[in-house]
Amino acid sequence: MYLYLPIAEVSVNLFVIFGMGGAVGILSGMFGVGGGFLMTPLLIFYGIPPIVAVATEANQIVASSISGAFAHWRRKAVDFKMGTILLLGGIIGSFIGIELFVFLKDLGQIDLIISLSYVILLGAIGTLIFIEGMRSMIAHRNETLVQVKKRKDRTWVHSLPMRVRFKKSGLYISIIPPIVIGLAVGIMASIMGVGGGFIMVPAMIYLLHMPTNVVIGTSLYQIIFVTSLVTVLHAYENQTVDVMLAMILMSGGVVGAQIGAALGHKLKAEQLRFLLGILILAVCAKMLIELAVEPKDIYVITDAIQ
Repeated sequence: MYLYLPIAEVSVNLFVIFGMGGAVGILSGMFGVGGGFLMTPLLIFYGIPPIVAVATEANQIVASSISGAFAHWRRKAVDFKMGTILLLGGIIGSFIGIELFVFLKDLGQIDLIISLSYVILLGAIGTLIFIEGMRSMIAHRNETLVQVKKRKDRTWVHSLPMRVRFKKSGLYISIIPPIVIGLAVGIMASIMGVGGGFIMVPAMIYLLHMPTNVVIGTSLYQIIFVTSLVTVLHAYENQTVDVMLAMILMSGGVVGAQIGAALGHKLKAEQLRFLLGILILAVCAKMLIELAVEPKDIYVITDAIQ
């Protein structure tokens, strides 16, 4: 069954798009990521214009994140205080990101920037998560080594001013790092059409040293509000939100997020990190191939006016 998307100006298979939304929703519930880092490239590969894919994907992220966050909230695995501080930075970053998006679109370079951003960020983050996941799985056999490592995990983050106690996460740290993390996530959400979970989750685990079971729900809580704001800003500034496409993706995402949340609580923390690293690297490799390989159809733009 095919539907015509008015804003994207292409026809799509309803079941394929719904399946994409469901698959990304499962990832959202399992890993605490919005799923945009996977869905946006998939939409582009399927033929959706990049600027429409970026703006519209934010809608799907909102739906799947609400569903996933609710599932984690029922398990009392959300630090609302930490999530709110992350959100403050995310709001500021969203406005900055939208202005950058408009500037790059006016220059005619937004499609290239989107692709390059995915390759660089996904490659770096995916490699780090994959390596750490492997180390954690190996070290998990020796509980003594794990405990010793945790005692040495105090870094410069814990010595910064403006410290606040986060009872749910068992932390007493400065609010500066969470705000900076939220700021970066807000910018990326606006430019790349992602929830930013693939950046935020590792940062919360390795930089802030939050418990993994609390990180996922807290990440989704923050993503809900940032991506909602990004959606509104894109619709107002760029008019690139395709409502029809968004509704199909959201339907699949809500169902998938519930399944993913249930699966996520059955896997160990190091297994989740390992699987997330593999997934991010796979998407990065696909994006790199698309940039490097010569396209089948080469278009040449010439001046038709003599």
